[in-house]
Amino acid sequence: MLPWKLLDTADVPGGGVQLRLMQRGNEFTIKLGQNELMSSRLFGSEEALATLTCFRLKALAAPRLLIGGLGMGFTLRAALKVLGPQAEVTVVELVPAIIAWARGPMAEMTGDCLTDPRVEIREADVVQAVAEGRNYDAILLDVDNGPEGLTRKSNDALYDLKGLQAAWAALRPGGILAVWSSFPNDKFTRRLKKAGFATEEIKVRATGSRGGARHVIWLATRPAA
Repeated sequence: MLPWKLLDTADVPGGGVQLRLMQRGNEFTIKLGQNELMSSRLFGSEEALATLTCFRLKALAAPRLLIGGLGMGFTLRAALKVLGPQAEVTVVELVPAIIAWARGPMAEMTGDCLTDPRVEIREADVVQAVAEGRNYDAILLDVDNGPEGLTRKSNDALYDLKGLQAAWAALRPGGILAVWSSFPNDKFTRRLKKAGFATEEIKVRATGSRGGARHVIWLATRPAA
């Protein structure tokens, strides 16, 4: 078996931690310590985050989406396959190197999603982007391994009650907050409901098929009325 090769490292702004981009043959992984944040082998649940959300927006002619976390682009590419030509997708990524990696060593994998005319890539803090956002039809969050700060502690502000209320305010009536996690979290489900969201918790396979670990996606809808 081919050994893993370290391609690059990057500090997380304000996080005091370092990410590592590694490659083995055609396979890539991004690690934080011993935690694998993302892998080019296991992306079915990241795609499901987008497809489960975007299929619920099919009736909208020009939906506006905010995606928190570019990662390896799986969520973005899956969303673009479902969305129509008038959609607007803003991708917020905190770590500049992740954007550079997507355009550099992983360019063959990310394809043309970064240059799609429907897409705006912003180097910014998703916590602030949500707090300042308005009139989104969906907000998709895949910035940690679950509803608690991993890449940096301040990301907790996305998932506490105040953060969920900010997401509510950033969504249009009927809008969807979609959150990816590698594990279930009953407390987070209760917080979503306390914030006023109609909440659905869906378990999906990491590989997108019958095998592999089960991940969790919350689809939390702001009631239309």
